[in-house]
Amino acid sequence: MATSRVRLAFTPAPVHVRTARLVGVAVARRAGVAEELLDEVRLAIGEACTRAVALHRQYGLADLVQVEMSDGDTYTVRVTDRAPVEAGLGLTALPPDELANESLTDEALTVGVGFALLAGLVDDLQVRPAEEGVGTEVCMHWPLRSAPGGTRRWVGE
Repeated sequence: MATSRVRLAFTPAPVHVRTARLVGVAVARRAGVAEELLDEVRLAIGEACTRAVALHRQYGLADLVQVEMSDGDTYTVRVTDRAPVEAGLGLTALPPDELANESLTDEALTVGVGFALLAGLVDDLQVRPAEEGVGTEVCMHWPLRSAPGGTRRWVGE
């Protein structure tokens, strides 16, 4: 079966995260992700997009946040920000003393806590420098249901 791909790009405004979540869940459902995993997909896409928006806002970037969803062997979602790589990768976990620091910005807190939430939501999570240009790519994978004989079933079949 051919791989399908959906791409979104949106300005770094929190209001667009909801749209990315809704599209991501619709594509996941169509691709054949099990119904019991769809809440996890919704939360993880929202968290990854919120993290990207927070980084863009923290660094004053007007670049678009990019989201790519595809199916093949798994349902894959890639969320790419354009913040400096050290910002996107270096805040994988904030030390407790920094979490208690009242001067920590909302954006910095969102980025640091976002990775902890993503790691708890997604079994197959990869965070790496963006393939092209400056930025970080958060890549998440979920298994697809299979019909008898190993072929995927599409909703409505």
